[in-house]
Amino acid sequence: MTDPVPDPVRLVDIRDTPLDVTEVLDALGDDGAGGLTLFVGQVRDHDGGKGVTALDYSAHPTALERLRDVCRRVAAEHDVRGVAAVHRVGELRIGDLAVVVATTAAHRGDAFAASRALIDTLKAEVPIWKHQVFDDRTEEWVGTP
Repeated sequence: MTDPVPDPVRLVDIRDTPLDVTEVLDALGDDGAGGLTLFVGQVRDHDGGKGVTALDYSAHPTALERLRDVCRRVAAEHDVRGVAAVHRVGELRIGDLAVVVATTAAHRGDAFAASRALIDTLKAEVPIWKHQVFDDRTEEWVGTP
């Protein structure tokens, strides 16, 4: 039997430097976790039937605290041992990692459910906005109020 984890929220950040999946995995290392679920969102070359040529993420000054709140809620609502979420801001290129979220739990079902809740709630509630430029020179903001 393993000891309970005092604070399952292990890594939360918003940064303008490249994201590293290994950093997230290392933050969640836990001998009591039987399952680790990882979601990596990367910049794709298209959206809505148009080619994407440029992308920029912006975050409201409250975004980091909102992301921490989302992580805390997911940890409280799911039987997890660890939670991590990192989002990138600034100019990104096709293929760059935009977001990495992961959870650990004693069992895989709990880890899957928690990771799904984490990415879905992050996208719905954390004020991070995506500005896309398309190959036809039109532009679009995604996630703005």
